[in-house]
Amino acid sequence: MTMRAAGSAAECVAAGKRVPDAETDEWVRALSTDGTERERAAARLHELLLRVARRETRRRCDRLRISGPELDDLAHQAAADAVVAITAKIGEFRGESRFTTWAYKFVMFEVSGKIARHFWRQPVVPLDAADWDWLPDRFGLDPARESEWRDLAQALRRAVEEDLTEHQRRIFTAMVLDAVPLDTLAAELGSSRNAIYKTMFDARRKLRASLVASGYLHDNPVRHS
Repeated sequence: MTMRAAGSAAECVAAGKRVPDAETDEWVRALSTDGTERERAAARLHELLLRVARRETRRRCDRLRISGPELDDLAHQAAADAVVAITAKIGEFRGESRFTTWAYKFVMFEVSGKIARHFWRQPVVPLDAADWDWLPDRFGLDPARESEWRDLAQALRRAVEEDLTEHQRRIFTAMVLDAVPLDTLAAELGSSRNAIYKTMFDARRKLRASLVASGYLHDNPVRHS
């Protein structure tokens, strides 16, 4: 980078503007044109986003209970819908991040939405022990206390299966195990964020009571002075 280029970048940062990024500029320019160039850029973008979608759907395939062509079709749909959304909103891109970072958010949203729709169309499936075994790892719990945390995870699994209603169990599983975004769940259910929050609040209250009763948690109510 030349001294002048470095100075220009510093000036952009000081002014709160985007630091020039040739790759980002090229994506935006190509997707903002018409005709063959835009079609080629959209095809390249689809290939890029398809890799992201495939990686994410494979990560979640055990919980989805789908595989093979059906799983790959879900990834293709997510990538295609993300490209359509991106090209429609390319004029709204403000350059606050790299273009690819911005684009990845679209495909992740599409993957989550399609997973949620698949999830809610399926009958209730008993929760496998394997679905819960990785829960302590996900929350970064102390590896030295692995046995203790895994016992707690198994107790939590039993409480989810035995103490929650079907609706509460689906909401809890979708948000905690499958990491489906709150807004996606609300849209799929035709519900509101507040209604989902209320369901999760009631579910957590039941689960805490069950874990206290079985000796895994201490009942220490907050005292107000």
